[in-house]
Amino acid sequence: MSVSLTVMTFNLHEDQAEDSPNSWEKRKDLCISVITNYSPMILCTQQGVKTQLDYLQQCLPGYGQFGISRKGSQDASDEHCTIFYDKEKVELLEGGTFWLSESPSVPGSLSWGAAAPCIATWAIFQLKGIEPPGFSFQIVNTNMDEFSPRARRRSALLTWQHIASLPPSLPVVYCGGFNTQKESTTGRFLLGRSREHGVVGDMRDTWPNARVRKNHSLIHTYHGFKGDKQGALEFFKLILRALCLCWDRQTQDLHVDWILFRGRSLIPVLCEVVNDNIDGNYPSSHYPIFAEFMLPRSVRLLEPPPTQEENPVAV
Repeated sequence: MSVSLTVMTFNLHEDQAEDSPNSWEKRKDLCISVITNYSPMILCTQQGVKTQLDYLQQCLPGYGQFGISRKGSQDASDEHCTIFYDKEKVELLEGGTFWLSESPSVPGSLSWGAAAPCIATWAIFQLKGIEPPGFSFQIVNTNMDEFSPRARRRSALLTWQHIASLPPSLPVVYCGGFNTQKESTTGRFLLGRSREHGVVGDMRDTWPNARVRKNHSLIHTYHGFKGDKQGALEFFKLILRALCLCWDRQTQDLHVDWILFRGRSLIPVLCEVVNDNIDGNYPSSHYPIFAEFMLPRSVRLLEPPPTQEENPVAV
């Protein structure tokens, strides 16, 4: 049987007043519903605070989690880039966090005009229940600075240097909130179309490379709890873009939430912009992104042992 790896990136976005229709209390169960409906093997969350992460853990007992606050392990109250993982399907081997700054090992450090500390959380997992055993992959989860293009460029370079230092045989999925579009200098560098400090990234974008894409008309992943009701200005921008820009596979989305990957053993078969909602109420101000990667045919699920009915004991 073929084996696939499923990943979801989900910005939890806490900054809403308690009396807001988009407060965490009013949307937390919808978040759980979306996650359980898709049941990703790996769930990368951004901007989650401890109360949100504790609630997810309570409602998703089959998942483990890994990650610390962007201010360090001593301050759990701030935002995290936490990675949840299906404990039945994968085993966490090791992981860590580095800061997107000139001092990547210093908790809370800021550089390049960033407005707040930003982090990348990484973890190496090994698949369970497969043969041959030992298939491993790394997940890198981030949320980049919202305001400083320089901070995003340098953060992309720093994170890519981490990925480039890994063994070429280790597949990597790099996802999260990049707060910029893929045709920006940040995106162009990571996707190998421009240089940053003399080097070129080698990531691939799951969205245009997937065999099947769902909800491709939702070209924005940030929607501010409005869904597809973006207003006249955004509609005008969309029409202008269609008329004036090259509408090809590289520029047909304005996503700020991405799932990138590296490694020949990952074949993207599905990518979906998840727009689940209840009566126009959304789980986040960002659409989650869900992706499925098929693994090589040499990686197979272990066949379950025969049941007693299938293999009766002679008497």
